[in-house]
Amino acid sequence: MTNGWRPMRTNDLGAVVAISDAVHGVFTEPKAVYAERLALYPDGCRVFERDGDVAGLLVTHPWHRGAVPKLGVLLGALPVAAEVYYLHDIALLPAARGTGAGGEATDFVLRQAIRAGCDEIALVAVAGADSYWRAQGFDYAEPGAPGPYGPGSCLMRRSVTA
Repeated sequence: MTNGWRPMRTNDLGAVVAISDAVHGVFTEPKAVYAERLALYPDGCRVFERDGDVAGLLVTHPWHRGAVPKLGVLLGALPVAAEVYYLHDIALLPAARGTGAGGEATDFVLRQAIRAGCDEIALVAVAGADSYWRAQGFDYAEPGAPGPYGPGSCLMRRSVTA
């Protein structure tokens, strides 16, 4: 039985959407978004298995500085020359919390950002997750500014060298 992060596969998408729905509420995204991210950048897509069940998801990819992908919208393509590594989504079911999965995911994202030649990692924290991300070395991109996804969201950034 696998316990830990592994590459996401197409047949994981049903579980990925179910986890997103359970964890993100109004900030969840449709299956088509996850399928597209997996197709565009499989190296940045992972799932966390616990006791043989998918209990977490991680979706990341290179992106433009100063831009945030709109929630629930397909990208079409990734930028050829990306400056920022974007942590598009991470969600862990209660069974995966407290296992170190979040720290492992952060380490993975840092390694991916370096491989992609990006000097910064960006994410949109939702539903109070900003306190977790601050503990992981992220700061608010625009303190006090409304988040890109509306109330309950905030843009955060971290230097790859931090």
